[in-house]
Amino acid sequence: QVQLVESGGGSVQAGGSLRLSCVVSRFTACMGWFRQAPGKEREEVAHMDRDGDTRYADSVKGRFTISKDNAKASLYLQMNTVQPEDTAMYYCAAVDRWCGLNARPSAWYSYWGQGIQVTVSS
Repeated sequence: QVQLVESGGGSVQAGGSLRLSCVVSRFTACMGWFRQAPGKEREEVAHMDRDGDTRYADSVKGRFTISKDNAKASLYLQMNTVQPEDTAMYYCAAVDRWCGLNARPSAWYSYWGQGIQVTVSS
C-alpha cells in the first residue's frame, strides 16, 4: 500500500504560480499528477519514472514541472503561468510499474491521494 497526501492548492490569479506537494509513504516506479475539471475526465498532467524521466501533457508543457525530494518523501508539481483552464481538482497518483514516454490513463495507477482544489481566476 501507498499513502499519498496532497497540499498546496488554493486560489491564484491567472499568470501566477502555485506549488502542489504530495507526501508519500514510499515512492513507486512511477509517480504522477492528474487533474479533473467539473464535467471532464480525469487527465494525466505529468508523470515521473524512478529513473527521473518525465512526461507532460501538451497543455502544461513549459509551464509545469514535476519533481521529487527523496529526503522529504515528497512529490511536487510546480505550476507557473497558470490559466483559468488549469482550474481543477488535482490528484497525486502512484503505481508499481514504469510509465514510460506515453500518457497514462487513470486506470494505469493503483494509488491515489484525496485530491486538492486549484482555482485560477482571470
